[in-house]
Amino acid sequence: MPKPKRKTITKKLRFEIFKRDGFQCAYCGHSPPIAILEVDHIDPVSRGGKNDINNYITACFDCNRGKKDIPLDKIPSQLSENIEVLREKETQLKEFRKFIKQITRRERKDINDIAEIYSDHFTEYQFSETFKSVSLKKFLLLLPKHEVEAALRKAISITGDNEDSIKYFCGICWNIIKRKGR
Repeated sequence: MPKPKRKTITKKLRFEIFKRDGFQCAYCGHSPPIAILEVDHIDPVSRGGKNDINNYITACFDCNRGKKDIPLDKIPSQLSENIEVLREKETQLKEFRKFIKQITRRERKDINDIAEIYSDHFTEYQFSETFKSVSLKKFLLLLPKHEVEAALRKAISITGDNEDSIKYFCGICWNIIKRKGR
């Protein structure tokens, strides 16, 4: 079986690992100038460990030489703290994505509600997807939904023509936006 390749760690990555680990040896807690720091594999490459930032840990010269390719039986406290931070980040990311989905669903519903007013009045016409995803979305971003609805209803009642209504509607919305200084 061929011997696994050791990957050379860049200076930038080495510094990021030191910074992440607080410039302290994860085994004994020593830091410069008392100790010379190195980057060690948590799971040795010779035993299947990966060359990945999550498999690297800061170790002083003495601890790293003493450990050799022996896998860790106990996770150093610094590493277990990093695991908790990663778990919290993952939880926050999931919640953030869920929140973004809620916003997207609400935006889509608001856009479709406005588009429905138009297609209910002009039964043979509907807003294009581009108009909905660009213009309506922009109007709803800058104005409350009820003002956008009122502008469309006003445009329809004044013009009565589908193309003129769209132009008039956009004009009303842009005038409101300008007046509010947005």
